[in-house]
Amino acid sequence: MKIGAPKEIFDGENRVAMTPESALQLIKLGHTCVIQAGAGAKAGFSDATYATAGVEVVPTAQALYDAADVVVKVRGPEAEEARLLKSGQTLISFFWPAQNPDLLAQIAGQGATAIAMDMVPRISRAQKMDALSSMANIAGYRAVIEAGNNFGRFFTGQVTAAGKVPPAKVLIVGAGVAGLAAIGTATSLGAIVLAFDVRPEVAEQIESMGANFVFLEFDASELPDGAATGGYAAPSSPAFAAKQLAKFRELAPEMDIVITTALIPGRPAPKLWTADMVAMMKPGSVVIDLAAERGGNCDLTVPDQKIVSDNGVTIVGYTDFPSRMAAQSSTLYSNNIRHMLADLTPKKDGVIAHNMDDDVIRGATVTHQGAVTYPPPPPKIAAIAAAKPKPKAVELTPVEKRAQEVAAFKTQTRNQVGLLAIGAILLLALGLVAPASFMQHFIVFVLAVFVGFQVIWNVSHSLHTPLMAITNAISSIIILGALMQIGSGSWLVMLLAALSIFMAGINIFGGFLVTRRMLAMFQKS
Repeated sequence: MKIGAPKEIFDGENRVAMTPESALQLIKLGHTCVIQAGAGAKAGFSDATYATAGVEVVPTAQALYDAADVVVKVRGPEAEEARLLKSGQTLISFFWPAQNPDLLAQIAGQGATAIAMDMVPRISRAQKMDALSSMANIAGYRAVIEAGNNFGRFFTGQVTAAGKVPPAKVLIVGAGVAGLAAIGTATSLGAIVLAFDVRPEVAEQIESMGANFVFLEFDASELPDGAATGGYAAPSSPAFAAKQLAKFRELAPEMDIVITTALIPGRPAPKLWTADMVAMMKPGSVVIDLAAERGGNCDLTVPDQKIVSDNGVTIVGYTDFPSRMAAQSSTLYSNNIRHMLADLTPKKDGVIAHNMDDDVIRGATVTHQGAVTYPPPPPKIAAIAAAKPKPKAVELTPVEKRAQEVAAFKTQTRNQVGLLAIGAILLLALGLVAPASFMQHFIVFVLAVFVGFQVIWNVSHSLHTPLMAITNAISSIIILGALMQIGSGSWLVMLLAALSIFMAGINIFGGFLVTRRMLAMFQKS
């Protein structure tokens, strides 16, 4: 089938849904590719580059829609683009079906199939098609670059002959994909980064990236359920929201840069950075609002504009952060499209098989065979499994705890005595039939096993991994046994014992060295 990418007509959109590299991969699936002339120019892909990759270049959008069986786009179709779709044709693009019911009905009425990249279910198998995450990652990175451009000072602290420069203090509100990308970029530039999210489980991710998690004190009843909306943060309760805003007011005077990323699917952006917080900030500070397209997290945000408040704070409300890095965005988005087409072409024979029993394809399909198929049924595999509540532990009195400890100690002692008695009986039975020389070596072996186990097995796993603990225990048994034999009168026995000590020593010290390197991977330098 022919896969076609038209030129985006949305004002300011620089991305393209097909790159020369992705076209080569689509050709391997058995498809042929066609692109409108100039479609990739703003992203740095010339028509000649497409032609070299084997893509047919057509002069107009009408010619492309007439030729293509599947049309791939970035932005959802405008009304005049939707009219060009024919019955049996497939459109793959961002769509936002909840906000565009009339467009849905129009495309369904024309008999075309529409696949919304913003509706791809957030399950493990669909991560390669998750265009929302791809674009959010770029938006978070670009937000920090844009903040640095408007901040006018260093991110990192410096001590120079001309004076001391303090590091910038950055607050990231929302630790989704965009927020984590912003955290990584800001910390790599040397800023002091604080991050907040209503989901306390992301605190570990934030701190692992070198940022400080902003904690709130709240009751469990005030906490929103982060799993309720497919992995996105859920709306906060009024009590939680009040504490959240109070914390932000406390932080506002100290922050140089604030980046807000909070969005809830199908809802306006929550107001998290109010006008009075902006008034508390220092002149020259910057607010980057990544939620500007949905109304903004900041009271003063003006979509698609950069404004300066009365007290000199710059507020950036651009809605096209991914488009400002068009080459990178187009590369990632076209890969998401390619993976979607790979799932639609299971036999790699260039034939689209639209399997509505597939969770991913069904979830993303919003119109099919003349019908509106939005909203989709919930996927068979939940996006995020709800954690089972742990049963509450029964509270014991001090007397009951003591009685429990004594009973456990008696049971442990009884088991140990029983094992020792059985071992002694077996050893005595073996001594009745085995020669004295064998028993001498056997007792040395048993003692080596026991001592090695007690010495090494009880070493804390914070010093090495559980697997390394086991290998070190075995190596210690070898060393202890060899030490008992190294004083033997036989030169062969002495040589073998020395080799055993040498090889086991390499294993133990090498194990600790490898473990140290493994642990260093998770430590901030």
